[in-house]
Amino acid sequence: MSKRLDGKVAIITGGASGMGRATVRKFVNEGARVLVADMQVQKGRDLVAELGDATVFQETDVCDEASVKRMVDTAVGHFGRLDCLFNNAGFGGVNGDIETTNMGEPYARTVDAMLKGVIMGMKYAAPVMKAQKSGVILSTASVAGLMAGYGPHVYTAIKSAVINLTRSVAQELGPHNIRVNAICPGGIATPIFAGQLALKGNEDYAALVKPMLTMMQPIPRAGEPEDIANAACFLASDEASFVSGHALVVDGALTAGGWTHPSIGAGAIDALAQAFGVKDASELDMVYHAGG
Repeated sequence: MSKRLDGKVAIITGGASGMGRATVRKFVNEGARVLVADMQVQKGRDLVAELGDATVFQETDVCDEASVKRMVDTAVGHFGRLDCLFNNAGFGGVNGDIETTNMGEPYARTVDAMLKGVIMGMKYAAPVMKAQKSGVILSTASVAGLMAGYGPHVYTAIKSAVINLTRSVAQELGPHNIRVNAICPGGIATPIFAGQLALKGNEDYAALVKPMLTMMQPIPRAGEPEDIANAACFLASDEASFVSGHALVVDGALTAGGWTHPSIGAGAIDALAQAFGVKDASELDMVYHAGG
């Protein structure tokens, strides 16, 4: 029985942890060969050692154009083609009130990683896919890119930009049989929480985070990295051959309308924010939506 991604070659940025790692595993299990691109060298190498010859690791900084070009060149040189690029690398980024927004290195790094990196990935994947007359480009956006109030200002603006960039590039590349889509995660339990909770001396992020995420939306469980991997697998497969220019929401109905878990009382969300070392609920972007 053939697998959904048999014969396909993919690049997954931010592939060494979180949603990226889950997607690498899903793609390999479905028959793909995958270049794992990440700045986390040891984690990337460990994942490739686990999954074997179907994978290769490339240390990649998506903020750096030469690094992104090298990533694409390595995938094509190693596997002979490129069928899917998943621009997944990202983090919470600069936050705070608009009047206190740090416009220096934190801002530049946020924009470079989550917008410029996506544009550069598309830039270097497109000619390879056009020559093949086929391909899929996916990018991680966020529910924060669809509605206000789900992340800080810069993060929200960038994720909105990724969604409209997806639509714009889908129009350009569609005649070449290249599909371009975005995925909008809601509350996904990923290792990005470890960085937050380390401030409190607690490394078991999942045990603390999942109960909170369970109360965020009508579906009564935390989002898992595998939920995003499953969505990416569908969009990368031939089953989605008529899906392009789309932002697929994977959020357990978080954005379907106003809803509050009955056990959440006044001030509970702000208390959670303080537990994670941020000022209030408006700064829970990394807790809610960052995908690293």
